[in-house]
Amino acid sequence: MPPAPLPVRNGLNPTRLRLPDDGRWARVLDYLLQRFPEDAARVREKVAAGEVVNGDGRQIDERSPFVPRSFVYLYRDPPVETCVPFEIDILHRDENLLVVDKPHFLASTPRGAHVVESALVRLRCELGLPELSPVHRLDRLTAGVLVFTVRREVRGAYQTLFDERRVRKEYEATALYEPALAFPRTIRSRIVKERGVLAAREVPGPANSETSVELRDVHDGLARYRLSPATGKTHQLRVHMNALGIAIVNDNFYPSFYEVAVDDYSAPLQLLARSLAFRDPLSGAERRFESARELDTVSSSERRNLQRAPLAKTVTWITP
Repeated sequence: MPPAPLPVRNGLNPTRLRLPDDGRWARVLDYLLQRFPEDAARVREKVAAGEVVNGDGRQIDERSPFVPRSFVYLYRDPPVETCVPFEIDILHRDENLLVVDKPHFLASTPRGAHVVESALVRLRCELGLPELSPVHRLDRLTAGVLVFTVRREVRGAYQTLFDERRVRKEYEATALYEPALAFPRTIRSRIVKERGVLAAREVPGPANSETSVELRDVHDGLARYRLSPATGKTHQLRVHMNALGIAIVNDNFYPSFYEVAVDDYSAPLQLLARSLAFRDPLSGAERRFESARELDTVSSSERRNLQRAPLAKTVTWITP
């Protein structure tokens, strides 16, 4: 995909719209007003200010004809969001990479209700790095090591590492201790995440996910586990721990969903991306980055999800 003809502004990329195949609108403006009826006044203001352009970077004005299947770029007004009151710690920065220690509750990238309050937008604005781009992602509720590329030219090389599973990832989690479970063990299953459905689920079929689980230590009925995923499916670690019957502490999705207010930071999910290692595709050097964060010490009275989840009745393969 060619670069957008508008630069990053306030940490956000411009919105890219593909005009429909049919030409029932006479002007681009007519289409935009129908597409964004709640923002009609702002759309007119943006067109008048020359902030709407076509794929060649030419300004769209009130007379610009509608061209089916062409592209239009414009800036959407960022939503008003509750500030996530946690800082992003920088672990490493060079000409190619920015590695940070993401806090719980902060989204990695703009999505849904979390746009301005995302690690990407914050870092672009605070560090003046408009080309900053994530190499991978962490769930909003997961803390730990998160890697970005600084320059567009090197983005593909580092993203390929993750696509080809040449990155060694290690997580820590706090969950219930179950004496009947033997560790270490490997979990393999087929995980699907459907659009519009909050939770992922395991289904029958060939495995597309794999996680190795080790027991680190036990205290007050809880255990600390080392999780090493070989794949990166959505919610994979949370789903696999739930499949063992030991859902991660403060997980409000598994084994069952419960509401948590967007500004309730009292019970972070006890899951941490502890470290990430790979051979640098440009220099050939071995790189390893480790989080300085620690999971909370959770007392019995503070645990949100105390119920033991039933073992998944799917084709979960668990190898001691």
